Amino acid sequence: MTEPLSADAYRDLLSRALEGTVDADTRRPDSHSLYMPDLHRSALYVDSTVVEGGRGDGKTFWARSLLDPVLRAAAAAEYRINRLNKLRVWPGYGQDIRSDSYPGPLALPGLVDGGALPDEIWYTVLLTALGQPELCALPEWGDKLSWLRANPGPAERTIEEADARAFAEDVVHLLVFDGLEHLHPDQRVVDRLIAGLLGVAQRMRFGTRNIRFKVFLRPDMFEAAKQLFPDASKLSGNAAELTWSRTDLYGLLFHHLGNEGSADAERFRRITGGWESTRGPDGAPARHVPPIALRNDSKAQRELFEQIADPYMGSNVRQGRPYTWLPNHLMDSKERISPRSFLKALSEAAEVTRPGHDRALHHSAIHSGVRAASRVRVDQIGEDTPWVRTAIEPLSGCQVPITQGKILEIWQEHDLPSELRRDSARYTQHDRPELVATGPRHPDDLPRLIQELDDLGVIGRRDKHRDEYALLDLPDIYRLAYGLGRKGGISLTGRR
Repeated sequence: MTEPLSADAYRDLLSRALEGTVDADTRRPDSHSLYMPDLHRSALYVDSTVVEGGRGDGKTFWARSLLDPVLRAAAAAEYRINRLNKLRVWPGYGQDIRSDSYPGPLALPGLVDGGALPDEIWYTVLLTALGQPELCALPEWGDKLSWLRANPGPAERTIEEADARAFAEDVVHLLVFDGLEHLHPDQRVVDRLIAGLLGVAQRMRFGTRNIRFKVFLRPDMFEAAKQLFPDASKLSGNAAELTWSRTDLYGLLFHHLGNEGSADAERFRRITGGWESTRGPDGAPARHVPPIALRNDSKAQRELFEQIADPYMGSNVRQGRPYTWLPNHLMDSKERISPRSFLKALSEAAEVTRPGHDRALHHSAIHSGVRAASRVRVDQIGEDTPWVRTAIEPLSGCQVPITQGKILEIWQEHDLPSELRRDSARYTQHDRPELVATGPRHPDDLPRLIQELDDLGVIGRRDKHRDEYALLDLPDIYRLAYGLGRKGGISLTGRR
């Protein structure tokens, strides 16, 4: 009989298993970290062109998994999508530097500033993936674009012939696009480039049988592109979303605990039972798949989690149970939860809980975990959309809910439109492509700025009003790090 894990053993296992999970953009997926929620299955359908997801929802994880033949085969088996076994996958854009596949952050702004049209850029990327020999012989992207302009006929025939060969061979050419918020320092240019990309993707979707694009996008970026590309609605019908339910998040946690490489992870699998282990080409265990109950059954998940964490978020049940309390306090205003925030909160809680406590996670440490997740979330949205920090920081010290009129008054006192314009100029540095200013789209129209923050999930509306008396809220995942109070809510500071 396997002895249960002690609180200290669980705490050590949590610390090891969750180490580095917050750095998912730099930590490449592997067989052990490959967790497949049921809700993500449609994102891998070959004909789902657009996949929407927020920061930390798994866009880059799935983009890289599709490009990896081993992980793609594992997804094909677990999701039972046989077409994934019949793909030839190419990178169309991403965070990796791949000048042989697409123009990167140093080359792309120059192409745009030189007058290149979005369609031309993406057709050139497509022809490169299809191996057009004359175009591939040119190392510079400016020269590739010139070839395309001078040779429209050969370009079209290359696509037709590649499609026909792929159909005859029963394979599909799939181009994967990710990291599109880093396309260009100017958000308006980003919107045009994405609209052009979706236009080419749609032409391939409806004009060929065996050439497809897979475009990973934030929802606000997809909405902005729709304004420039009305036919995008044809792609909305089969768009997929990377959403995470509460059971998906706990399934992910237990997957990480069972796939950590220590003896405690092996004991965890024996205690919980029902795990299936797959083996790699060398015969070594590749990954351990949790049983269905630990992936989809909230009752089984709650019973297990309450062996790890305190049963209540205080002295009694009226203060909530950790299993439901934690996800509820990590949601943005659209009720989306990033798995990265969830795992960061648990990792911090394991670190903060003092040794000797009878559970691995003390309830007050879970409060600290939410504060830590908030700091990470604010840092991440600051990287993608730096203007959000500029807009929200003047509200520090306020209490939520807060009226729209009060927010507009504070912004006017700080002359926010001027500050946003200065920010935009500061971030638009072609020699610093990592500093990408993504918006806002209407810096001089403060009510529309609130709507943009609402679209991003940073601000939520408490009623249907749109005037100065409208009540607005900041969810805890943003409120805590930005320093806004809430009566009866999690305090801004706590013990570490």
